[in-house]
Amino acid sequence: MPELPEVETSRRGIDPHICGQTVIKSIVRQPRLRWPVSEQITGLLPGQSILRTSRQGKYLILHTAIGEVIIHLGMSGSVRIVDAQVPVGKHDHIDLVFGNGVVLRYTDPRRFGCMLWTDNLSQHPLLISLGPEPLADEFNAAYLFRRSRGRKVPLKSFIMDSHVVVGVGNIYANEALFMAGIRPLREAGSLSRARSERLVKSIKTVIARAIDVGGTTLRDFVGGDGKPGYFQQSLLVYGRGGELCKQCAGILQEVRVAQRSTVFCKRCQR
Repeated sequence: MPELPEVETSRRGIDPHICGQTVIKSIVRQPRLRWPVSEQITGLLPGQSILRTSRQGKYLILHTAIGEVIIHLGMSGSVRIVDAQVPVGKHDHIDLVFGNGVVLRYTDPRRFGCMLWTDNLSQHPLLISLGPEPLADEFNAAYLFRRSRGRKVPLKSFIMDSHVVVGVGNIYANEALFMAGIRPLREAGSLSRARSERLVKSIKTVIARAIDVGGTTLRDFVGGDGKPGYFQQSLLVYGRGGELCKQCAGILQEVRVAQRSTVFCKRCQR
């Protein structure tokens, strides 16, 4: 699943091509995604210029003068900049055609993503209850310690909760907990102030590094400019269950937490 670094990579890839450009046509080939494609995508969006792009958690947002387009990539979706002459593939469900000749093409094999319209972004149901961005100042040790009080869920599940902090998906939760030296199965409520400080620092470091190298390529992810991400090359634990820990040479353990693959080192994480 594309996570926060992948979505941010996609945003940075498409931004130079569509900002300041006018949508001249919207082509919706498959309206049945996770939620039906908003009628405004074909009704209101054509004729509007993209003023800027932004991201909230895993949601990519295109801003116009009259409203916003909210895009989620679901489990396997992508947005790419292509030339209008590029043939349409089986899973290319939506094209936004711009006056400069480029097309923003939304592809989603599993159709778990969405493309929605809103004229009240701050109150949209998908966004209103999201926690802070992991790289924002408000996501700090004091905040994480406070939110963890009394929580009995595994710490990995806790930091993957988008109401606590957005965008810390499975890959990056595994990596951040290893970097912080904290076991993923530890109860969130047992987190000390010192461990909160380490974990926040690790989350920020992992997310920032992943963004810098364009995200993680697992299966078929590429950014909006068609280039793959390279964070996979530096993964320390994710996907390495049964292999040697790169820090202590012990055997990495793999368990399931909330049905997600979870890898950790018994020696390095406590």
